[in-house]
Amino acid sequence: MTLEDKPIFDKYFRARDYQSSHFNFTNLFMWRNFYRLGWCEKDGVIYLKAHWETDEFALQPLCSEEKMPEAIGVWIEHFKSLGKPLIFYGIEEWVAEILRNYSAAKFNVVEDRDNFDYVYTSEDLIGLRGKKYHSKKNHLNNFLKNYPEAQYVSITPDNITACKLNVNSWYKVRSKDLPDDPFIPAERDAVIEALNNFAALQLKGGAVVVDKRIIAFSFGEQLNSDTAVVHVEKADPEINGAYTFINREFVAHEWSNLTFINREEDMGIAGLRQAKESYRPIKMIKKYNAEMEMA
Repeated sequence: MTLEDKPIFDKYFRARDYQSSHFNFTNLFMWRNFYRLGWCEKDGVIYLKAHWETDEFALQPLCSEEKMPEAIGVWIEHFKSLGKPLIFYGIEEWVAEILRNYSAAKFNVVEDRDNFDYVYTSEDLIGLRGKKYHSKKNHLNNFLKNYPEAQYVSITPDNITACKLNVNSWYKVRSKDLPDDPFIPAERDAVIEALNNFAALQLKGGAVVVDKRIIAFSFGEQLNSDTAVVHVEKADPEINGAYTFINREFVAHEWSNLTFINREEDMGIAGLRQAKESYRPIKMIKKYNAEMEMA
């Protein structure tokens, strides 16, 4: 997968109102090396295959609902030829239903709670109104009191290098705490990949500047007709309220025209789940895994 492939993928993503944060070119491109992603296009379908450690698995085919049963059949034959079980990861609910009722093979379909997307209204994230956001409002007010000079700026070629330098310094700290976690350097590389190709990926981003130093930044893009997806949000962990401030300001400045904000999954990380739930999602985008029973 290269940047030159983006128009092909965008054509398919525009053909359906995908709800899952995984179904956009940026997410696939950022993580293509870590998951050793491969793809091909055939007869109006994009087929995507990936790897996790020693496992090889399929992603949901990108195609119309009418073509999906046939596309599943192509995957069945492919994995049979490899002598491996056909496994799908991260499929949407409508595809899970097709697999449950698939006549030519039996699939065990299970919810993948750790990868459900959290979706909020942009109005809630900007306004932080009501008792349910009382603690968030306090965090924000404390931040504004302690850092009255804090400014929100859009990410541009002039400040993108500073964002990359901050990514490197923050991940060095995390790597010291968890030296054996392969996801930490992989996430760092994915974020840098997106920042290096920011314009080509057609991303929108914002940063928070305090004393001429970027202390937080975030970026994302429009996911479907009424939803933006936030791919990355990073802030200096030593500055209380920095995450709350960039969360609100990014949506207020870049996405107030859209109804919903998809802030992706928590990956089963307890602290991240608590943080995402504390913003009171209006809905969750369910994802499923499915494995075909071998005859």
